Amino acid sequence: MSVRIGDVAPDFEQESTEGRISFHEWAGGDWVVLFSHPKNFTPVCTTELGAVAKLKPEFECRGVKPLGLSVDKLDNHGTWADDIEETQGARLNFPLLADADKTVSNLYGMIHPNASDTMTVRSVFIIDPNKKVRLTLTYPAATGRNFDEILRTIDSLQLTDKHSVATPADWQKGDDVIIVPSVSDEAARERFPKGWTALKPYLRMTEQPAE
Repeated sequence: MSVRIGDVAPDFEQESTEGRISFHEWAGGDWVVLFSHPKNFTPVCTTELGAVAKLKPEFECRGVKPLGLSVDKLDNHGTWADDIEETQGARLNFPLLADADKTVSNLYGMIHPNASDTMTVRSVFIIDPNKKVRLTLTYPAATGRNFDEILRTIDSLQLTDKHSVATPADWQKGDDVIIVPSVSDEAARERFPKGWTALKPYLRMTEQPAE
């Protein structure tokens, strides 16, 4: 099964470091970042889990719940958490699913059998409060994920959901945004009273609206 942008994120029940999780119930009305790992005690993934633990306040202030997944058994998640704290300076502070039976990995299409039975399970899914998948990313085993970019994408998604705008290349919070083509100039004057700069009729730049 392949989960695509716009799909409802499949529900599941799976054990985790914080008890058994029924996904849709656990997510509630929050955004979720679900990100997966091939197995415990892998070097790149150790750094990633530490990075997310340090960034948890940034996720929380955006109404986002991080949820990790490892295609490994629950009984050694605790030892790996100790390693993460020792080497990365941050204790695991969000649930890490134990997907040893690959239920969730297969449900979300995380495994790429032409490469390996588990080693390409390094996917990211951003899921909104309506349980819709809004972003998917898959990384190779040797390349660590950029969680600042994931936060930037969440900022963009939340802003563009609220206002009739899109974010340009390399946009950062506070930068100018694009008025979407479906908004007429007449409607734009009402929505964006500070005006805009029209680089082309279809490319109108305006200040980022207040959140």
